[in-house]
Amino acid sequence: MPSEIKGLSVEQIGGVKLHISAVHRFGTDAFLLADFAAPRHKDTVCDLCSGCGIVAAVMYERFRPKSIEAVEIDREGYELMRLTAESSALENFKPVCGDLKDWRAERELDLITCNPPYKRDGAGIKSAGEVALGARHEVLCSFSDVCKAAARSLKYGGRLCVCNRPERLCDMMCDMRAAGIEPKRMRFVSKNSDSAPWLVLLEGRKGGSPFLQAEKNFYTQTADGGISPELAAVYGQG
Repeated sequence: MPSEIKGLSVEQIGGVKLHISAVHRFGTDAFLLADFAAPRHKDTVCDLCSGCGIVAAVMYERFRPKSIEAVEIDREGYELMRLTAESSALENFKPVCGDLKDWRAERELDLITCNPPYKRDGAGIKSAGEVALGARHEVLCSFSDVCKAAARSLKYGGRLCVCNRPERLCDMMCDMRAAGIEPKRMRFVSKNSDSAPWLVLLEGRKGGSPFLQAEKNFYTQTADGGISPELAAVYGQG
């Protein structure tokens, strides 16, 4: 399989040798989600819609939770995560190739993360290629599917942390509540104080009581267009 992966390369994430490909890459949103979720050392964690495993890899490198499972439906994405785990000798890091609609953790989890497809099926211009289409449009799973999967595997009081475009915020909150996961914390991400948010981070708790905390905006750039100190810290440069 590795010889069949187009554009196979390695990005160093601290001590993790993250394997990526032409179709399975990553962006700033993955680092922001991992930082927002911030698992504890004692937490059992799963990342859904893992792609190349970037969110799981960053959480492993920065926070070292008790265990991490990473679920990806695409075989190439799974193979990339397997290569990452083997080449970096990651302990308690388990790549899984499967459909989150059928997945259930062996034991109840403390934390589930997901960087899901941002666009509804039928919305906007569809991406070229089957893998890119599934990563960006809800053709293989919906946000409701993500919440239902999380509800099946989270322990009572367990957290679901996700990111998405701000225009999907109402859908996110409604789908969380419908699955028994109460939205508890959110944060908008903007380039600077003069620009509209391009990302929203949202945390829900299974069985939580209604109360939503809105954190201060996260700015990714300084006034002169450089990387903000906050983003540098998220990248591990601070």
